[in-house]
Amino acid sequence: MRTLLVADMHLSSDTPEINQGFYRYLEQTAQGASALYILGDLFDAWMGDDLLDTQHPLGAVALKVIQRLRKLSDDGTAIYLSHGNRDFLLGERFVNACQATLLSDVQEVELEGVPLVLLHGDSLCTQDEAYMAFRQQSRNPEWQAQILALPLEQRLELAKSLRMQSGDANANKAEAIMDVTHAEVVQLMERYGVATMIHGHTHRPKVHDLTVEDVPAKRFVLGDWDDQHGWDVIIEESDRPEPKLRQFSLATPPAA
Repeated sequence: MRTLLVADMHLSSDTPEINQGFYRYLEQTAQGASALYILGDLFDAWMGDDLLDTQHPLGAVALKVIQRLRKLSDDGTAIYLSHGNRDFLLGERFVNACQATLLSDVQEVELEGVPLVLLHGDSLCTQDEAYMAFRQQSRNPEWQAQILALPLEQRLELAKSLRMQSGDANANKAEAIMDVTHAEVVQLMERYGVATMIHGHTHRPKVHDLTVEDVPAKRFVLGDWDDQHGWDVIIEESDRPEPKLRQFSLATPPAA
């Protein structure tokens, strides 16, 4: 048995190569896996499940994603979805259509015998005070209800505006501010009593060695997908299972 974890595909109507690569990954790599965890930012922006009722190009992409995730679920692979900083408005309708389970912001799990904690990763970037303030606002149910009450076209324009503002703001931020805060990582792992963390968001794929309560620990950072390559973490059942971070070609994703 094996479990797969991915994040930061940022699918949209403007990313045909990534979209097709993700479909191949689902059909070739994820087929037969015990579980697939999507740790946020499946879409580059998501402004409400009613997008599925429209002729908007992203709605067409989403329907193809649903079709393939549902088939994977029907074939026996458990699907888990997490909100990211771009698709925090993914709702029950989309999740249920995929036959998936929505994860909490921080999820403690045991995968193939490995106890660990999963999250998108944006909540760890506590030095970015402006983003953390926006994150707190955007996760507020009342704020979300107000946004979802707007006409869809207005929401789509808002998403475009937020992306532009984010890009402009990030261009003027120090690199360290946009990365995770080490102390926050250690504190979270101590709270859950685990020595393994997996997240995405920062687009800085790497396996970090650290120490948590005097015990060697690892933090696996998933990479973001581009038009040529994807990233995942695979955990295979064995006597000593250990997560492995992989980069692969979207044209020829791994067979397992």
